[in-house]
Amino acid sequence: QVQLVESGGGLVQAGGSLRLSCAASERTFSSYAMGWFRQAPGKEREFVAAISWSGGSTYYADSVKGRFTISRDNAKNTVYLQMNSLKPEDTAVYYCAAEFLGRAGSFMGSYDYWGQGTQVTVSS
Repeated sequence: QVQLVESGGGLVQAGGSLRLSCAASERTFSSYAMGWFRQAPGKEREFVAAISWSGGSTYYADSVKGRFTISRDNAKNTVYLQMNSLKPEDTAVYYCAAEFLGRAGSFMGSYDYWGQGTQVTVSS
């Protein structure tokens, strides 16, 4: 069982930046593709970004491309989401997810483990 704990959320003004972290309990963290998803009030959960087990491949939703960057540090069992030029529409609960031997895709059903989420609020 992999436990994922997100941190780094908060309140920020439009145009600002935040960096989210997701720490994993699993010693074989490098065997997992990792993804970030978000869910705004009244909306379905949606894909944000994903990264392969090695970090060599990344994938982004069109809505965040050029503003967000996903990265990972396998030595620290941690994945990050650097969010720049934040907009009010980025307001949501952000979740990280892990997919064993995964392909770093956007399909939620592929992910095996999920964190509890961290709130990001962007004020206009």
